[in-house]
Amino acid sequence: MANDTMLRFTKVDQAYPPKREAEARASDFLEIARPYILAKAEEQASRCSQCGVPFCQVHCPLHNHIPDWLRLTAEGRLQEAYELSNSTSTMPEICGRICPQDRLCEGNCVIEQSGHGAVTIGSVEKFITDTAWAEGWVRPIEVLADRGGQSVGIIGAGPAGLTAAELLRVKGYEVHIYDRHDRAGGLLTYGIPGFKLEKEVVGRRVERLAEGGIHLHADFEVGRDATLAELRQRHDALLVATGVYKARDIGAPGVGLKGIVPALAYLTASNRKGFGDAVPAYDDGTLNAEGKRVVVIGGGDTAMDCVRTAVRQGAREVTCLYRRDRANMPGSRTEVRHAEEEGVTFEWLSAPEAFDGDASVTAVRAHRMRLGSPDASGRRAPEAEPGSSFRIEADLAIMALGFDPEELPAMFGAPELGVTRWGTLRVDHKTMQTSVDGVFAAGDVVRGASLVVWAIRDGRDVAEAMHQYLKVKAPAKPRAEAA
Repeated sequence: MANDTMLRFTKVDQAYPPKREAEARASDFLEIARPYILAKAEEQASRCSQCGVPFCQVHCPLHNHIPDWLRLTAEGRLQEAYELSNSTSTMPEICGRICPQDRLCEGNCVIEQSGHGAVTIGSVEKFITDTAWAEGWVRPIEVLADRGGQSVGIIGAGPAGLTAAELLRVKGYEVHIYDRHDRAGGLLTYGIPGFKLEKEVVGRRVERLAEGGIHLHADFEVGRDATLAELRQRHDALLVATGVYKARDIGAPGVGLKGIVPALAYLTASNRKGFGDAVPAYDDGTLNAEGKRVVVIGGGDTAMDCVRTAVRQGAREVTCLYRRDRANMPGSRTEVRHAEEEGVTFEWLSAPEAFDGDASVTAVRAHRMRLGSPDASGRRAPEAEPGSSFRIEADLAIMALGFDPEELPAMFGAPELGVTRWGTLRVDHKTMQTSVDGVFAAGDVVRGASLVVWAIRDGRDVAEAMHQYLKVKAPAKPRAEAA
């Protein structure tokens, strides 16, 4: 028989944490949602139907024990809820903030399908772990074994690399992370704006790893500071978790004009400015939207990050061009709604055909699109509408067309490192090992640009795969001292 604290979805309405008013939040980079109070978190958790087949859990890449920690939250057993949430995820409060719950857990909630509105899973997850940090329930990393000095090197300090580092450290390995940036976190630090993920949230996770004995080598570029082979000599196993950072481009006339910039460079400059760094390209206006007419091209989450960042920088007007319609965009519907509230204009079924300007961009010329027959991916392919050209004035055009892998074999000085026809690293999907013995790969560099939650899942899986490898391959000779 169901506990009387649950199954309240017919009596309690869905209620997300209140958002700050659009006008107020558009002037800063703080998160837009206010936190739940305990009573509200308990109330919303009590709406869970405790269904026999929890589709929320099935559709979560981490297969989090969502109904169980919702029940514990509803019963006021918050510390137990945190322990259960933390058992499957290394970053539950981060996933609670940036996962597209509308496409994953909440979008597949049984009571959502029944018309009662999904349980606010992401907001409760965030509340549970933020409370755990505040109450001191987040314990230091506990090393559970002695691996006899075996060490692993991890290339990339994004969510996949950080997750694998934590889990391998728990298993007793000496862990070294090598990252080309000056701060750990990857896109969590430099790609995602503060209004979605305040940087203190990432920083405390990184600090916990350092306090647990994990060594971070910042400003370290593989290929410049050491080749892949040299790192392989230092460690008993390596993990490549670099993500994908090569910006996609289009071959339209005028694409080389000043004022046409890649999305990640734009977002990184904004985040660095938030840290208080010196950012000349921001200060001289190259990567700053203040007072400008901004056009963002793309329909994914990165495009949404760009349009909302431009609003906060004081753009004169912000327009998003996307070649498909609202229903077929890859980004979060919630983010689109937030952007519209903040004054962003969306031009659906529109694609750029050229950029006007002499030295600098002055306008984007575009044409209307229609959706034709499905392509190889199953999505209806956009086609240009004849005679439908139009023009949008622009001082800054931001290209948010997605990311491809960098040429890692050449960058790392490792031509033996196998890649797929898409440029991602080729791995044995059973062992997660690349073509080089003892070198593993995980995250976007294997699956292509994807979600943070999938990177965490891959980091969890590759840590176990590396552990199985290292259990039977103890170091046979002394290793060079890690730099």
